[in-house]
Amino acid sequence: MFVAIVMGIGAVFGAMNTMYALVAARTREIGTLRALGFSKVSILTAFVVESTFLAIVGGALGCLLAPPANGMTSAAMGTSFAEIGFALRISGTSLVVGMVLAVPMGVAGGVLPAFHAARMPIASALRDA
Repeated sequence: MFVAIVMGIGAVFGAMNTMYALVAARTREIGTLRALGFSKVSILTAFVVESTFLAIVGGALGCLLAPPANGMTSAAMGTSFAEIGFALRISGTSLVVGMVLAVPMGVAGGVLPAFHAARMPIASALRDA
């Protein structure tokens, strides 16, 4: 369970990094939208919806790619350099839980970059790009 929590936190930071890159790449677009009269809330909503959509697509791809790996055996090196083997077991429940958790993790990873995009001053957004 500890490993799953650490990997989940890593996934949230990965989503956040992706969304920050998207915000940086769209600085001029954000400035143009704000200059045209789009509100900060609409910019925030657009980025959160995009983050949610990416999380849903990522969760669905994970659910499609995980079942072929079911039952595969892997090996890891222990602290004494002895090989420890383990088999991957994927159940329907774990697929559902993974899909259900993908959405809030994607939203969590997208909220801070969305706030950053929404609070971006119009003049600097148009000037920096």
